[in-house]
Amino acid sequence: MTENQTRIVITGLGQISALGNTIEQLSEALDSQQSGIRTLEQIPYEHLIASYGGEAWGFTGNIDNYGPLEKTTMRAIKKGSRLMCREIQMGVASAQHALNDAGLNPEVYNPDRIGIVYGCDYILSHPQEFREGVRASLGDEGRFEFDNWAENGMPNLNPLWLLKYLPNMPASHIGIYNDLRGPSNSLTMREASSNLAIGEAIGTIERGDADLMISGATGTRIHPLRTVYVNRQEVLASNRFEADKASRPFEKDREGMVIGEGAGSFVLERLEHALERKAKIYGEIVGFGSSTVINTDFTPQFQQAISNVIEQALSAAGMTADEIGHINAHGISKIETDRAEAKAIQAAFGNQKPVVALKSYTGNMGAGSGAVELIGSLEALRKGVLFRTLNYDTPDPECDINVSNATDIPSGNSFINLSVTPQGQASAVIVKTYES
Repeated sequence: MTENQTRIVITGLGQISALGNTIEQLSEALDSQQSGIRTLEQIPYEHLIASYGGEAWGFTGNIDNYGPLEKTTMRAIKKGSRLMCREIQMGVASAQHALNDAGLNPEVYNPDRIGIVYGCDYILSHPQEFREGVRASLGDEGRFEFDNWAENGMPNLNPLWLLKYLPNMPASHIGIYNDLRGPSNSLTMREASSNLAIGEAIGTIERGDADLMISGATGTRIHPLRTVYVNRQEVLASNRFEADKASRPFEKDREGMVIGEGAGSFVLERLEHALERKAKIYGEIVGFGSSTVINTDFTPQFQQAISNVIEQALSAAGMTADEIGHINAHGISKIETDRAEAKAIQAAFGNQKPVVALKSYTGNMGAGSGAVELIGSLEALRKGVLFRTLNYDTPDPECDINVSNATDIPSGNSFINLSVTPQGQASAVIVKTYES
């Protein structure tokens, strides 16, 4: 990092996941090695590959899930909740937790200098949104008739239904509820979204367009329609293992990923601004990388994409691989993807640097994964030791990396957070302990 480069720190955290609705609950689950994966409750699973997932079990969408709120903000969120699907609610709730954690409210900040960059999956509507419209469009034989849709079906749709499912709405709601008037942007890059949103938020501050940014992402693989799609298109773990044993990143007997849901949010702040208001600082963001590598036949090149973002992030941070304390891996538990990621990690860091994989606790939360995983590593920096990667019983010989399998491994004072999509879009962020 050059002497005149803008320094950006993390001053607020919030998360919603299978490990709870607060940072404290997540931290306690990691300390006690308590998996958040168990039998699904939101959707029927009789015809699915597996009967389990990492649902955000404690998240109901009730106003008390959003943390401490001022009365005006509470009223606004209650009123707006009917226009937020579950994914959006989780994102907004985690952002409200982060704002509260950072000690921010409209009386202590300039709303014109605070913006939002938020990541999200593309969001699928819930089938119930169309139920009455479809019923009204049935013909005499009980079959859906397209010719009846315009006249009989559409009048039965909620005219505002689409607002519940637009992927730019997490950022919109966060801005509206908190009167944030700075730059606003939304990214939909699947699992890479969290780190990419942080990278864009950093750029916004560096350009001088804001002093403080809200960033993060929300996502899910647990949904009446999306889960069916995932079961047909993705490589999933089966019911061969018990629920809490199914997500097995880099382990020899792994089968595939486990579905999950969640959101994580951050308050990112120009260092001088944070010091001026005496904010607590969780860490300093010093590096970022983004890369997509795809063959001419459209098959992804995971290893090259991940290698690229590691190199980019280290270069941006002005750090060597030896200076990284630990690696928070994508660790999705798919055989091909894990092996490609392990080769990229091994090529850059060797096989001695400790690697953690939080998806062993939560499953794949889609866009929300990277954010919650980054929070897990921030907690490890705070404690000085890494959490244990669950279910790592027998190493895959083709994953020659040092996966954390104990509770006394030092976290170091920095980490790199890695994410990659099934299409070969990778992203990385490097965070280190703040030093004045």
